Amino acid sequence: MLYVVIFLFILALVFFWRSGQQRREAGLPGGRVIYTDTGGWGAVEQPLYYPPLKLTGKPDYLVRQKGIVIPVEVKSGRAPKSPYDSHIFQLASYCLLVEKTYNKRPPYGIIHYSDRDFAVDYTPELEFALMELLADMRRDEIKNDVERSHEQVARCARCGFRNICDQSLT
Repeated sequence: MLYVVIFLFILALVFFWRSGQQRREAGLPGGRVIYTDTGGWGAVEQPLYYPPLKLTGKPDYLVRQKGIVIPVEVKSGRAPKSPYDSHIFQLASYCLLVEKTYNKRPPYGIIHYSDRDFAVDYTPELEFALMELLADMRRDEIKNDVERSHEQVARCARCGFRNICDQSLT
């Protein structure tokens, strides 16, 4: 009987250690994971939605830490020197959605790359820039002709519209 208890205790320690290791690998902060969109834990929950902006998003993780919900976005590639603007605005959108869904503003969100994490402060300035970007996108939705917004050949090569785009770089 004592051997069974010792075995179960050791097994519990191994599982506890492994779960901590997986949390670190995923770039999650301490706290309770309350949402995941990775598909590994069963059915994906409803996306977050804010009707006044018609904004929808599904962060990879939401972590509740001391009563605050922190969005975490996981990127598969290696980290750039600083997060790409598109990744920052994606995370800012999740911060806005978290604030509207849970009625509490997250102070930051996390972008997790395979080799580094970035905590991005959700400041009023970032929120303002996000709102301007969303307004620009809404205006572009109704335009017949929208100018290309970059000079990156690799970005064009991966674009789903390159076959019909008259501004393609590839």
